[in-house]
Amino acid sequence: MSVRVPLPRWVDIALLPLLNVTLAFLIGGLIVLSVGQNPLDAVGIMLYGAFGYGSGFGYTLYYTTDFVFAGLAVSLAYHAGLFNIGAEGQAYVAGLGVILIALALNGQPWQLVVPAMIVVGMVFGAVWGFIPGYLQAKRGSHIVITTILFNFIAVSMMSYLISRVLKPANVGNDESAPIIVASRVPGLKDFIPFFNHSPVNITFIIAILALVFVYWLVWRTKFGFALRALGHNPTAANYAGISNEKMIMIVMAMAGALASFVAVNNVGGVQGRLILNFVNGAGFVGVAVAFMGKAHPVGVALSALLFGALYQGGQELAFSMPGITKEMIVTIQALVILFTGAMGDMLRIPLEKLFAPRPSAGAR
Repeated sequence: MSVRVPLPRWVDIALLPLLNVTLAFLIGGLIVLSVGQNPLDAVGIMLYGAFGYGSGFGYTLYYTTDFVFAGLAVSLAYHAGLFNIGAEGQAYVAGLGVILIALALNGQPWQLVVPAMIVVGMVFGAVWGFIPGYLQAKRGSHIVITTILFNFIAVSMMSYLISRVLKPANVGNDESAPIIVASRVPGLKDFIPFFNHSPVNITFIIAILALVFVYWLVWRTKFGFALRALGHNPTAANYAGISNEKMIMIVMAMAGALASFVAVNNVGGVQGRLILNFVNGAGFVGVAVAFMGKAHPVGVALSALLFGALYQGGQELAFSMPGITKEMIVTIQALVILFTGAMGDMLRIPLEKLFAPRPSAGAR
């Protein structure tokens, strides 16, 4: 029986994801070619739309911000051996906390309102993440099933609250009352004119700090050691004196708190109100971001930037190439998710054979 040799770290972290993304783009290029368009022109338009001018780059960073927080919410739980599929619902429910405190402090300076939105949003997101953690730790419910179901519960609950409770009487759309501009999360364009009219705001700076924090927490603290011990071997962790039940509940609450910044970014900043489906699938993209980035903050940052560029560049492509429909753009994005997420290890075995140590000439 052959023994599989682990890949060099740089191959596992950098080369393998790069090859997966390249394969996805090659197949996406065939789709573009099938409708009579030039794939190279399409790539050029996407790159220009994502990075070529201030507003486009700002939109890329805006999407990247959501994907970083969603990816970290999945990654942190993953290191504890938990598969958190609930970032979508956790962010959605956190939006309720963000809008409630924002409307209560509406009109106050953002320096007061934004920290309050962050704290209350984190509490709501943490509670929504804690419940599935409690159900697994105390009742043995599977975390994947409960987090998926809690996404559906969040959608139903928030739809009711937005349309029946928070919606002002004189507003036709299903949305809450607006947050006054002076109380919203300020955009980076207020400090850096280069970003022009893009929606990226100071939550992007918080996302960078969150990446650093998660790295420090997981690999530089006693808590992080206990977290990784739980993920590697729950039985050994329990024998070492680690309370597995307590760790599961804490980690899931922290994952929900990380996901809550998607609500701060959108409800407290970009939208300035609570609207239906403001998360817009970012929580599910976070799963692909986490796995493509190997649940490491550096990898999460790079993969989140890639997906941010795909979202913004895809919109530019649909606008500039009428032959490319929105459905084709979604297909290309789905191919990247497919090859980096569900089929992320497809090329691992060929690479293991390629990078396997060669026997010496005298070996038999």
